[in-house]
Amino acid sequence: MKTFRILGTGCARCRALAQNVESAARQLGLAFQIVWVTDVEQILAYEVYMTPALVVDDRVAVVGLVPDVEELKKILSAAGAP
Repeated sequence: MKTFRILGTGCARCRALAQNVESAARQLGLAFQIVWVTDVEQILAYEVYMTPALVVDDRVAVVGLVPDVEELKKILSAAGAP
């Protein structure tokens, strides 16, 4: 099972990223969970200084952007998803 962490405060852009990640993962047929990281100290532990950010299995994959579903499918595939 893949773990996708959304780093951010829950703002509209953070929610949009989470929604796009969920859509992309479902289209790829992945078993996944989405975990929200809203604590600033935890976000900084990933060396992320701009949100929203996406962490795939403990690797920062997106910072400060909200990629569309097609772009996220490429990102998730490159991160080891089928």
